[in-house]
Amino acid sequence: MSTPATPPVTPATTPVPPPAPPRRRSFKSYLWGSLIGALLLITLYTMFMLWWSYSEGERAGVLQKFSKRGWVCKTWEGELAMYVVGGVAPQIWNFSVRDDAVAQQLHAAVGQQVRLHYSEHPGLPTNCFGETDYFVQSVEIVGAPPWMGAAPPVAPATPVPPAAQAPSSNP
Repeated sequence: MSTPATPPVTPATTPVPPPAPPRRRSFKSYLWGSLIGALLLITLYTMFMLWWSYSEGERAGVLQKFSKRGWVCKTWEGELAMYVVGGVAPQIWNFSVRDDAVAQQLHAAVGQQVRLHYSEHPGLPTNCFGETDYFVQSVEIVGAPPWMGAAPPVAPATPVPPAAQAPSSNP
């Protein structure tokens, strides 16, 4: 007797579900990513502006004011009076200092004639580095202001004899 032939067994094919659509990112992740990206760009911009200087130079004059000021960010700020010609009002130049050693030298030189080496950094996003664009890097004390130096000797006034004086018109 022969057994009936059985059809070959093939594994049942189950239908494969279509791939799930990509998961959408939430609004929070976009917000945090944008915030971190903006902070990173601002930090890089600030570092570049502090590293790169637009101009460098020296200015000389009388250091007439130097103080540490600010509401939140305390910065060293100074004022240099640059005299062109005696008797003419000075041109006032405001500057900032970031180095504490230079600040101590300037603090001791208030009222004296100084030469300041500076660099200009325009476009800083905050005034926590200084209220001005000009940052002093070194100080050279030249001396006392010109008007405080030794005055030339003045010849003593010779008295005029009374006979040489003009008679007064009052009797």
